[in-house]
Amino acid sequence: MTEPVVLRCGQIAVVGKPNVGKSTLLNRLVGEKVSITSRKAQTTRLPLRGILTTATAQFVFVDTPGFQTKHGGEMNKRLNGSVRRTLEEVDVVLWVWDATRLSAADRAVLELIPAKTPVIAVPNKVDLLKDRAALAAAVMELSAVREFAAVVPVAASKGTQTDALLAEIEKLLPVGEPMFDADDLTDKPERFLAAEIIREKIFRLTGDELPYRAAVMIDKFEHEGNLRRIFAAILVDKSSQRPILIGAGGEVLKRIGTEARLDMQKLFGGPVYLELFVKIKSGWSENAAVLRDLGIT
Repeated sequence: MTEPVVLRCGQIAVVGKPNVGKSTLLNRLVGEKVSITSRKAQTTRLPLRGILTTATAQFVFVDTPGFQTKHGGEMNKRLNGSVRRTLEEVDVVLWVWDATRLSAADRAVLELIPAKTPVIAVPNKVDLLKDRAALAAAVMELSAVREFAAVVPVAASKGTQTDALLAEIEKLLPVGEPMFDADDLTDKPERFLAAEIIREKIFRLTGDELPYRAAVMIDKFEHEGNLRRIFAAILVDKSSQRPILIGAGGEVLKRIGTEARLDMQKLFGGPVYLELFVKIKSGWSENAAVLRDLGIT
């Protein structure tokens, strides 16, 4: 007689300091790009769930902002708060750090994880590692401070060891029915994903500081058959930032729009009309009402 399949389902937080590859890892595990990425730290601002459903389990990954104490301000306080709240709600935590350098900031994130929650240590970027003995020593030292359910070194950008990581996660998920439909990839609506894609292009195509002073608000999102019409405002702090974002002859804004539109069409599976505007909203990152409208609570 065939043994019945035991279904498991649970939430898995992906946490770490800024810029250790959390979003890249989530996208690789889900098998689709649902979370935006860039080489700049703290690209992620809002927790996002990426969903993978297999024959035996549903994995609900929660991507979180990079936890950091270097910068203050209302927005960073809220981002750190969202990390703490997520850690209280999940079944498993993936603690991600850059395998080439373990820092005090990495350890600070580890200390945030509740003692009751199983942790899988995930040293990322092992393809760049020159001294594997140093990594082994670091893991041994950390294991004396916190018991790990497993240690799975990965190279998220290449997909190295991600199947092994999924196998370890599944062992820790509670038995239960799926939370989402089998074909769902994320819990976020298209409106949210459109804003995130635009923000990713700002991170990738502008200077070091401007992305942190910019936000995206979708003013209008309309469906006309298979066509999506999207009108979005990019908020900046200062009038001096507007020409940087627009660029000479509008070239920077045009490139942001073109690359964002192409990504949206791929994700949404249909044509997209996208129109971008730049608005000056002084002090938006310290304005509780604006942050609330952006979903940063």
